[in-house]
Amino acid sequence: MSLRSCPSSLLLPRLRPSSLAVLAFTVFASPFLLLPRRSAVNPPPPPPPPSPSMAARSFVLWLHGLGDSGPANEPIRTFFTFPEFNLTKWAFPSAPHAPVSCNYGAIMPSWFDIHEIPVAAVSPKDEKGVLKAVENVHAMIDREVAAGINPENIFVCGFSQGGALTLASVLLYPKTLGGGAVFSGWVPFNSSIIERISPEARKTPILWSHGMADRTVLFEAGQAGPPFLQQAGISCEFKAYPDLGHSITPEELRSLESWIKSRLKSSS
Repeated sequence: MSLRSCPSSLLLPRLRPSSLAVLAFTVFASPFLLLPRRSAVNPPPPPPPPSPSMAARSFVLWLHGLGDSGPANEPIRTFFTFPEFNLTKWAFPSAPHAPVSCNYGAIMPSWFDIHEIPVAAVSPKDEKGVLKAVENVHAMIDREVAAGINPENIFVCGFSQGGALTLASVLLYPKTLGGGAVFSGWVPFNSSIIERISPEARKTPILWSHGMADRTVLFEAGQAGPPFLQQAGISCEFKAYPDLGHSITPEELRSLESWIKSRLKSSS
């Protein structure tokens, strides 16, 4: 079966120009497997990383959506212009290639398996695959903690499948992190996981943003997040965006910038 004949849609944002030449991250949804689309827009170069003589004070880890790649999401850095981010280290890892059930076993970058599209609140969950992916995310976080970054200055963020992995990674990390930001994601495991969440992890705040017109990860899947987190005793700020589909907008990224800035600790 060729890629063109494979049903379903990938869960990834794309950079494209609007009629006002405003940069926006968006996804093109279709009943068929989507191949990555590149924009003709050349975003401004990202700010330089901290020099060797200036140790990073904070760390932002961004997890992409199904079928995407880490490097394709690096322009997100350009939205973070406050001086507080001058000493921020960024990481945009790429998911391993694996067969994905919702795309008839087609092999593509995927953090864990997805059984159906659209993703609903009651969709089947690949908990085993999620927990394996969480181990890899925790290893990345542990490296930064070992390098001297305060765990409360570490933020995990992700879109769609990456948002679901963000939630799982933050909730199952044994220490309090600066925060987890979920964009168009869902709860990727059942409520039985709550007993595994440590008292320290319950102090990590969650920012959840979801488009009300999302037909790839349904809004109901996003709405299921706050009650789940409330049951676990975790603070969640939920933002609903009317008329927004399966996309990331500059407004969401500016909100994320302010949200992280307000939570950065003054020292490591």
